[in-house]
Amino acid sequence: MIKHKTEYLTVDRRPNVDLLRPSLFAAQAKDIDVSFEFFPPKTQKMEEALWGSIRGLEPLNPHMVSVTYGAGGSTRERTHATISRILKETDLVPAAHLTCVGASRGEIDDIAQEYWDMGVRHIVALRGDMPTIGQAYAPHEQGYINAADLVSGLKKIGDFHLSVAAYPESHPDSADSQADIDNLKRKIDSGADQVITQYFFDVDMYFRFMDKVLAAGINVPVIPGIMPVTNFAQAKNFSARCGTTMPKWLESLFDGLDGRPEIRRHVAATVAAEQCMRLYQGGVKKFHFYTLNRSELTATICHFLGVRPEKEPEGENA
Repeated sequence: MIKHKTEYLTVDRRPNVDLLRPSLFAAQAKDIDVSFEFFPPKTQKMEEALWGSIRGLEPLNPHMVSVTYGAGGSTRERTHATISRILKETDLVPAAHLTCVGASRGEIDDIAQEYWDMGVRHIVALRGDMPTIGQAYAPHEQGYINAADLVSGLKKIGDFHLSVAAYPESHPDSADSQADIDNLKRKIDSGADQVITQYFFDVDMYFRFMDKVLAAGINVPVIPGIMPVTNFAQAKNFSARCGTTMPKWLESLFDGLDGRPEIRRHVAATVAAEQCMRLYQGGVKKFHFYTLNRSELTATICHFLGVRPEKEPEGENA
């Protein structure tokens, strides 16, 4: 007869503080404001997708919705057309992106005046990117030099509410993080009313960035930009150009899911919702979502946060 020796594991039954903490989602967040970013469509099919997304997110009553402006001003007419339709067909508050690239001061001033006459009161004022990827920034010889200069000019045209950009990991063109903070301070001193950050994934880094912001005397709202990732390879390539770190743990979550889009969407929503709740626990109550013109993913994250339509949309019973 063969005798088996049984070994018993020693279990430490002392309470684990982390295990006793309630779920991030145990207490519903309150007083959260959200805003959504869209990009203007290139084709009829993209137009339909955009407006499906806008209609899908409209019931969440966002603080505002912004429409991007392509590199070098390449989507100027489409941005304008999208903003115009939002004003005419929805109750949403649109914010038009406007950049310094590829236009003189007079041309930009004319665009801003036209927005003001349309009823647009919120502009996202950006330096902008050159039309060729990797091309060094160079202002138009008769244009605004940078975003701070653009903010000053826009304030002379109308009492716009102006948002500007910030980079928790520093803009790729900045010499260092302090130069980035100094540039942000110039934009605020020129008249900007709030800040929207580049997307990021490290919550602690955002709070370290905020320590520097507050130390610089910047006291306007700094709204974190949230981008759900569904295509990791695509997001990694884009992040390399804009200076955003893609953490290894995020890469591992998407490993093996190239051909499984439904699971990727679930992962994306869960990761972004957890990020938002951790920011909320640190006192953040405003979030700006880069929707990529997809409503369901952003709506799912908002549901996690307790941002829901007053009237539930009709649909199939579970």
